[in-house]
Amino acid sequence: MVAPSMTLIALVAVYPVIYGVWLSLHQYSLLQAGLSRWASPAGLGNYKEQLQSSEFWSSVRITIEFTIASVFLETIFGLGMALVMKEAFKGQGVIRTVVLVPWAVLTVVTAIMWKSIFDANLGFVNTVLGTTTVWLGEEPQALLVMIFADAWKTAPFMALLLLAGLQVIPADIYEAAKVDGATTWQRFVRITLPLLTPALLVALIFRTMDALRAFDLPKVLTNGANGTTTLSLLSSRTFQENRLYGEGSTIAILTFILVMIVAFLYIRLVGGNIRGLTED
Repeated sequence: MVAPSMTLIALVAVYPVIYGVWLSLHQYSLLQAGLSRWASPAGLGNYKEQLQSSEFWSSVRITIEFTIASVFLETIFGLGMALVMKEAFKGQGVIRTVVLVPWAVLTVVTAIMWKSIFDANLGFVNTVLGTTTVWLGEEPQALLVMIFADAWKTAPFMALLLLAGLQVIPADIYEAAKVDGATTWQRFVRITLPLLTPALLVALIFRTMDALRAFDLPKVLTNGANGTTTLSLLSSRTFQENRLYGEGSTIAILTFILVMIVAFLYIRLVGGNIRGLTED
């Protein structure tokens, strides 16, 4: 009964990973006919080359900076939107629908829209500010635009997950706190945040994993120029432009390892807290 599902998983998930690892251990290029040999020493030549590459470590730094900044903004904005959507008021359904619109927009469309907004000649940002800043042609402005674009698109996703967490908090707890004289801020800090922590941590895990693999947004927005080359974009560029399949696979595997390490740290550091808060 389980065999068909396991076979499908192996074909869809396991085989590409194994093949990617195999490619990363070889020097394989379409630019040089017949080049497919074991990357010395011991098949780790590509990994050694990347770990000694300044371009690779620059992409690591950019990816981490982008992830931290975008996830932080998404959490703040998402929590604010979730708190607003939780309240009962006239037009609540319309507000919830409007808030979720950015999340429904394709990432490529989001990138094109923000690229137009910050265009030095056609964008209205420079018109409003009265400047001539080339936002996507300078550092660190290009990375900042990419962070804001990602936060705009994915904050509704955070809001949706946090709203689900808010709706399971019993209303009786808030009523009891009001009777005891607790202020709005005290109810938020001592009731909402502790009880929302499990949902918040799950949302952070999802968004962090996704941000570490960011590709389409920097690809369309800047094509990796001016300090916006993420690890996924660097891997794709090595594949498509340089036609170096071994090196490109190596970067992809290293990105995969980074994501797995972060996921492991989340599970180890906060997994126990999630279980403990849920049981309480």
